[in-house]
This record gives sequence, structure tokens and C-alpha cells, in this order.
Amino acid sequence: MSKKDLIDAVANAAELTKEKASVAVDAMINHIEGAMKKGEEVRIPGFGTFKVAKRAARKARNPQTGVEMMLKASRVPKFQASKNLKDVLN
Repeated sequence: MSKKDLIDAVANAAELTKEKASVAVDAMINHIEGAMKKGEEVRIPGFGTFKVAKRAARKARNPQTGVEMMLKASRVPKFQASKNLKDVLN
């Protein structure tokens, strides 16, 4: 499902115009991004939790040249599905 498909689905389900649904979807994405940028978790009951995890610095190898290099530590997004979402899928 693309972002456009999601906007269309929200517009139909909430009986909104596509423009208003687009604003709502963009606002939700922006708020999730903003919270995660601050290191906060975003919990959506019955759906899941968006988290920020720390990835440690590590050695890696360039697949084209074979040269070993160090990758710096970074923060990466993680999503943990709720039990409800897992049950819906199985």
C-alpha cells in the first residue's frame, strides 16, 4: 500500500475529502517522526509501538572492494507490533 492508497482509504473510511485526509496522514507521520527524533516511543494501542534503537559502531566490509571500514554508531527506527495486530495477521 502506498501513501496515496492510504490517503484514499482514510478519505473513504472517515468520509473526508482527499485533501483533508492527506493533511491528516501527513500530520500523523510528522508527529511520529518528531517524537522519534526526540527519542520518544509512539504507542498506538491495538496496532504497535514505534521506537528508536541504538545501533553500535561496528566493522563492515565494502562488498565491491572488500576493504574493511568502521561504521559509526547510529539511531534506527524500530516497530513492535501489538498482540492484537499479530493476532489479526495469523
